[in-house]
Amino acid sequence: MSAAIMKANRSQLLLIDVQERLVPAMQDSDGVVSACSFLAQAAGHCGVPVVISEQYPKGLGHSVPAVLDSATRPSVVEKTAFSVAQEKKLLDKLRKKRADQRRDQIVIGGVEAHVCVLQSALELSTSGFEVFVVADAVSSRHIGSRDIALSRLAHAGVVPVTSEMVAFEWLGDAKAKAFKQISALVRAR
Repeated sequence: MSAAIMKANRSQLLLIDVQERLVPAMQDSDGVVSACSFLAQAAGHCGVPVVISEQYPKGLGHSVPAVLDSATRPSVVEKTAFSVAQEKKLLDKLRKKRADQRRDQIVIGGVEAHVCVLQSALELSTSGFEVFVVADAVSSRHIGSRDIALSRLAHAGVVPVTSEMVAFEWLGDAKAKAFKQISALVRAR
């Protein structure tokens, strides 16, 4: 398991399938939307690119506005495969940022933890990325499925973190330019 600190200049935020018709069925759906929105805003303040996947939006709707509106210039990609690594267009976006900008850390939030989040994290971690899954920003229909997914991911070397860990590791220092903005986001939670 990696012990690396998440760095803003090495990270990409991947928000998986936080969609209108999918989110309401999740455990703690409001908390997950709030955490994903927090991550998207923190990414904007810290200069971290945001990629948002949408699983079959014809049937599941688009990303919830609270998340989409929180992201600064997100790249939104539709998919049908459960793992984002199986969608060439999406995987190419992540790889291009890794190659061009040395962004080899993927920070993941979204749903469902035991399906799309799990499969994406496992495949990205075996594709040369350092992967972090944000525990308070993922969920499933049943909490047991979420918990087992997080445990399995940790055993596979994917690093479990919280949304505030992400934000403060991206900052790195209280003198950072975005410290006041991130502190305000934390206080507003």
